[in-house]
Amino acid sequence: MSLFVTHRISIPDGELEESFIRSSGPGGQNVNKVSSAVQLRFDVRNSLNLTDAAREALLRGGKLTRDGVLVITAQRFREQGRNRADARERLVAIIREAATPRLVRRPTKVPKSSKRKRLDGKKHRTEIKRGRSQID
Repeated sequence: MSLFVTHRISIPDGELEESFIRSSGPGGQNVNKVSSAVQLRFDVRNSLNLTDAAREALLRGGKLTRDGVLVITAQRFREQGRNRADARERLVAIIREAATPRLVRRPTKVPKSSKRKRLDGKKHRTEIKRGRSQID
């Protein structure tokens, strides 16, 4: 079974490493006995299923360990299964965002009409203020 991210990226379960830890979230006395939190690890640097652009974006993202491993800890819910699903959904969202190409902003010039309108407004204010001065 694999984790579907985009039409070009799907991650097999073999590349995901899950460990279950005790949660600090809700659960009452049960929180001290049951390991319901999930820690999901994904090796970005050595993954064969990522596109080069997505890998570069994730490596530049800064949410990785020194070894290039993305670690997601999910402990929002009381049930282990829901935390597991939450961690996988968050991983998919992070990879989708990294795989989306960034649009390059092209700088534009200020239109001549805008410049003219601004200068006309300044002239108008000048005339108003000049009219307030005392007449000699």
